Order: sequence, then C-alpha cells, then structure tokens
Amino acid sequence: MKLLHFYLTVCHLSHPALSQPQQVVTVTVAAPIPSDEPEWRDTDRFTSAVLNSTNTYRSQHGAADVAWNGTLASFADDYLDGGDCVFEHSGGPYGENLAMGYPNATASVEAWGDERDEYDFARQGFDEATGHFTQLVWGNTTDVGCARRLCGGSGWYLACEYWPRGNVEGQYEGSVGRREGGAAGLVRPRVVVIVGLVVCVLGL
Repeated sequence: MKLLHFYLTVCHLSHPALSQPQQVVTVTVAAPIPSDEPEWRDTDRFTSAVLNSTNTYRSQHGAADVAWNGTLASFADDYLDGGDCVFEHSGGPYGENLAMGYPNATASVEAWGDERDEYDFARQGFDEATGHFTQLVWGNTTDVGCARRLCGGSGWYLACEYWPRGNVEGQYEGSVGRREGGAAGLVRPRVVVIVGLVVCVLGL
C-alpha cells in the first residue's frame, strides 16, 4: 500500500475539428514523493523504464515495440529546459504525452496505459479521456524519445515524443488494437489517496 503524490497528465490529441491541442488533466493530492528515485536520476534506468513499460502495453494491444530515438529525446529535453516547468504542450510536430508528479517513470507510463479501461473499442475514435493510451499503443508509431526535469514541489516533469504521431482521426480502428489474450498487464498496487479528511481506496 502506498500514498499517491500530486499527479498531472496531459496528452496531445489530433482531431480535425479542433484548432488547438486538447489538454486532459488528472489531479490527485497526497504526501510529497522523494526526488532521488533512480528511474528519474539515472539515464539508463530512465530510458529502460520508459521503453519496457511502453512496450509492455503495446505488446498487449498487438503493436510492435517502439525504439528509443535520440532526436525525439533531444526535442523533449530542449522543450523542458527552455521552459519554467509550465505544464503545457510544446506544439511540436510529434505526438506528445506529458506527466508530472509521478513517483517514477514506470508509474507515469502506467497512468497513460491504464486509460485503456475507459476506452470504447466498439466505437473507436477521438476521446479526451483516453488520448494518452491511444498514442501509447498507436500501431504506426515506431519511435519514442523522452526527457524529464525536476520541478520543485511538483515533482518530476516527464515529456515523451512519438513518431509517427498517433491520434489521427479516421485511423483509430486500424491503429488501436484490442487487448490480446486477456493479459494481466502491469500490476497496480493497492493505493490510498488522502484528500483533506476524505480517504478513497483505489485499484481494488
């Protein structure tokens, strides 16, 4: 059992009817998380954590593994270094998922991937609540590159760039596969979230 930190996630969605990228924000408040988690501090562990968790979800939905792309990682790094921990999209040419405040890189990717529980596979298409997931497992995406930055009390800010970008309207049915074989997926621990005097038990 563990306490959740303050979480923020944002996905970059492509939709012909929208003039600007849409933001999806999820907030959970709890005790601060230490900033020295090895998955954040060590570059090799960071890269491995992102790839392993990303490709776990992709394999469960019939998508090929993505490879680490240094150009995408450099773009994400430049974007985070050029800002002041402002939580908004870069507006760049790639697919993009953002997260802030998660205890490690794996947990950040899990939060994106677990949006699949809300995705309607019977009526595939644009959905603000599941855009992280659909980009994560988008069949045509072959490359990912990510960067991270410590943003004080808000925790670690993660930016991942994807190419080719996903969430393209009219291509969901051929790009977002159903979960194969009833795989158990990544194990989510029992989590207690404390907000004020209200205690909620999640992940049961």
